[in-house]
Amino acid sequence: MKTNIGISNQNTGAVADILARLLADEYVLYTKTQKAHWNLEGMDFHTQHLYLETQYNQVHDFVDAVAERMRKIGHYAPGTLKEFLELTHLTEHYQGKNDTKGYFRELLEDHESIIVFIREHINPVSEKYKDEGTADFLTGLMEDHEKIAWMLRATVA
Repeated sequence: MKTNIGISNQNTGAVADILARLLADEYVLYTKTQKAHWNLEGMDFHTQHLYLETQYNQVHDFVDAVAERMRKIGHYAPGTLKEFLELTHLTEHYQGKNDTKGYFRELLEDHESIIVFIREHINPVSEKYKDEGTADFLTGLMEDHEKIAWMLRATVA
């Protein structure tokens, strides 16, 4: 059934394209956070292992929320690894050591990259595409990423 929410199909299509790229970034970040959780080594292993588990669960919720937002505006979410890798602007490769500092710096860069991406799209989503709901959703998601970035930044300082 066609979505009739007061936003043109052209505008929801443009917003869905933004959300698809964000979804891909979130999924890559989720995978990288889980990898860090699995492979972390060092004296702080236990504490940071538990912290990373909390973090990847939170990012998993972000993935689900972005995909559901796409469905709410009447579009399908990408869902294959191939699609995600074609859409993401993050890299899935990690070259550092299996320690807190290396993993946390990498994850911090990714969170900050997502924050910048979201920030660049909030106003166009609201003003150009007339989708206040998605703009509000993006603002909340950006704030969640800002909190995680702050905690990672404080850990590697």
